Amino acid sequence: MISTETDILRAAEDWARGGRGVAIATVVETWGSAPRPVGSHLVIDGEGNFLGSVSGGCVEGAVVAEAADVIADGKARMLEFGVADETAWQVGLSCGGRIKVYVEKVN
Repeated sequence: MISTETDILRAAEDWARGGRGVAIATVVETWGSAPRPVGSHLVIDGEGNFLGSVSGGCVEGAVVAEAADVIADGKARMLEFGVADETAWQVGLSCGGRIKVYVEKVN
């Protein structure tokens, strides 16, 4: 079953209320051929569990790794992936577009 944006946001709230460290990643900008639209969410807990998608799978691992740091230090991050970025090729964003993802801790 595919989760809706409402399910993802509800999970973030439930996980945080349950005492888990939680971060939420949100697609804030896209250019060209982007795998997911602006407003797409990925919620991640401190154990690496996640729900949702910000990239259709091509950069989720990198976002989950950054989310662990956000949970640990509480500092939000803006991530950018695109074909001109060597890092994007390493994590698999070869669709020809670019995305910006904002990752923040849920309190």
